[in-house]
Amino acid sequence: MKKSTLICRMLLGFIYLVFGLDYFLHFIPYQPNHTGKVAAFKAGLMGVGYFYPMIKSIQIAGGISLLTNLYAPFFAVVLFPISLNVFLYHTILVPSGWLMGVLLIVPNLFLGYAYRKYYNGMFVKKPVL
Repeated sequence: MKKSTLICRMLLGFIYLVFGLDYFLHFIPYQPNHTGKVAAFKAGLMGVGYFYPMIKSIQIAGGISLLTNLYAPFFAVVLFPISLNVFLYHTILVPSGWLMGVLLIVPNLFLGYAYRKYYNGMFVKKPVL
């Protein structure tokens, strides 16, 4: 379990760090031209102005966190909605990229299971202050 957690944490951290940094530094040359719903979706997110820089900054922070194992359970939760959205995007809108979605959602789900003892406080039915 420890080796699997380490592998998933490092894989997820590396992917998020690389793709987060690429948004700001543009070192990955391939950028496909999308049309239809995909183009409209991407244009909407880019048109807002703050969305991509915010998400990519969270990805960079989460990637560093997972790679250094500092606050890893917290960032596994923070990154999960991003992983889920990438998975859905790549399986519904751009099915040719399904592998990227799987490479994010599977390790993220595994980390959620591996770190489950750290989430006990999040699942309190009626919190008392």
